[in-house]
Amino acid sequence: MSIFKKISVNGWQPQQLTIRDVKFATWIAFFAWVFAVYDFILFGTLLPEIGGHFGWSEVEQAEIATWVAVGGAVIALAIGPLVDRLGRRMGIVVTVGGAALCSLLTAIGGAWGKGALTAIRSVAGLGYAEQTVNATYLSELYTAIDDPKLNKRKGFVYSLVQGGWPVGALVASALTAILMPIIGWQGSFIFAALPSLVIAVMALKLKETPQFQVQKKIQQLRAEGNDKDARQVASDYQVSYEEQHRSGLAAAFRGPSLRATLVLGGAVLINWFAIQIFSVLGTTVITKTHDVSFNNSLLILILSNLVGYCGYLAHGWLGDRFGRRNTIAVGWMLGGVAFAGMLYCPDNFATIVALYSIGLFFLIGPYAAALFFISESFPTAIRATAGALIGAMGPVGAIIAGVGTTSVLSSGGHWQDAALWFGAVPCFISGIIMLFARAGAHHSTTVNSAATTQPQA
Repeated sequence: MSIFKKISVNGWQPQQLTIRDVKFATWIAFFAWVFAVYDFILFGTLLPEIGGHFGWSEVEQAEIATWVAVGGAVIALAIGPLVDRLGRRMGIVVTVGGAALCSLLTAIGGAWGKGALTAIRSVAGLGYAEQTVNATYLSELYTAIDDPKLNKRKGFVYSLVQGGWPVGALVASALTAILMPIIGWQGSFIFAALPSLVIAVMALKLKETPQFQVQKKIQQLRAEGNDKDARQVASDYQVSYEEQHRSGLAAAFRGPSLRATLVLGGAVLINWFAIQIFSVLGTTVITKTHDVSFNNSLLILILSNLVGYCGYLAHGWLGDRFGRRNTIAVGWMLGGVAFAGMLYCPDNFATIVALYSIGLFFLIGPYAAALFFISESFPTAIRATAGALIGAMGPVGAIIAGVGTTSVLSSGGHWQDAALWFGAVPCFISGIIMLFARAGAHHSTTVNSAATTQPQA
């Protein structure tokens, strides 16, 4: 049952939620993320095939990948204010549907030239933004519903949704191997668009969060010049009247939100150094720092995604019990230690793979708790905007790490040193930075007519 039961001004109240609505939303969010990742991974996997088809050199392909990453980050950042303006429900429809259309256009975009393909894949950054929209939407829904079982494990339930990343990556790898010989790279993108289009249509049946409805009602009354009733609605649902009209990117750098923006944004920026080095370039780092050859890259891919999925579930569960901030901080610090150990351990295959797996577990897993914690750290009016801003710091960190690594290698340094200073050490530092966040999220995601329920850190 929804906790938003009190009737406020002129008999108004938010649309009521049921536990069935929340379960439906959770499944939609999970599959939306799975297929968004599917499309995201598919482009990286098939870029050599696309380049070969159009006669683009490896350098040209690398340039396309770089500009797509930049464009995708810009789109992911822009979606935040849109979700705070149009609503969380429409945010899911736009991100999933937009990514599906871009997947369809990718099949023909290459024929229009590199610029057109880059633009299309940049807009496909809507898929990457899906995780921010999911975290914003579900954090509000889970708090709005008065269900004792869900209250105790909402972080763990969200970790199942965020676990769609390794699931989507594995689906992309498996279906690419099966479909490529049959329908080619163009057919693969058309096939990838179909499930996302279905999810986008189903998402139209989602209910908007009561928190967002209360915010829009207050804004509507203020726009009508009815400040008294606007304040009454804010009082009835125990929200900050002042915060409801502080919107836009600038609001993330004002008041209590400033600390959360700087700390969480800095932590994600630095942590993505390690994502770039040990996740994106993981096999390269291992083969360059040890006398090891990974002949079966698919096996390593399966291993890393399996470990990542277990990490999501573990950190979602731990966050519910020990606080999300502490879970994230300790996880990333342990990940940094494990990666440093992997870089300097003896050339023993079992030891290397074990330390690498432990590192991935503590590097990737905390993001299940981090995305939920980020949503809990901001008021409703800027929750999606701030989340998108912090999420956009990730790709920026990856670019900086890539430049730093290239600098070390080009000046005669070794991969071991580059991976230590631009991977393992930043991973550890990002955990320390997280400790500067507030232990308890200072903005409640609930709008309770009886009592304000403080979200768990």
